[in-house]
Amino acid sequence: MSENKQNANKRMGRRDLILILILLAVCLSVFGVWKIRHRASGAQAVVTVDGKVYGTYRLSESRTIPIRIHGTTANVLQISDGYAKMIEADCPDKLCVHQGKIHAKGETIVCLPNKVVVSIRGGEDSSVDAVVK
Repeated sequence: MSENKQNANKRMGRRDLILILILLAVCLSVFGVWKIRHRASGAQAVVTVDGKVYGTYRLSESRTIPIRIHGTTANVLQISDGYAKMIEADCPDKLCVHQGKIHAKGETIVCLPNKVVVSIRGGEDSSVDAVVK
């Protein structure tokens, strides 16, 4: 009889599973609310071409920015939903297009052939880089 009692204590019951699922749902909800509230407010995308500032754009305002070099559109930057993403480039490798979306302070998109750099300023840091004593 004591062996059956030990096995019953070792197995996870239906109530245990329900409790775990409720705790998981609460944790995910808290994380989601925190993530939404701590979005990079006031963040800006700074576009530089050949080391010179081409323009500064708020991430809170959706827009598409053609980046013209020598009279032709070389790159196209899209800002929407608080993110910046290079959607077009006339360079051969198109690595800047494949870099994806950025939104946190310090993140960058770089197009080396066209000498275009998009960096995020303001807002919140994406993570701690170093601690100095």
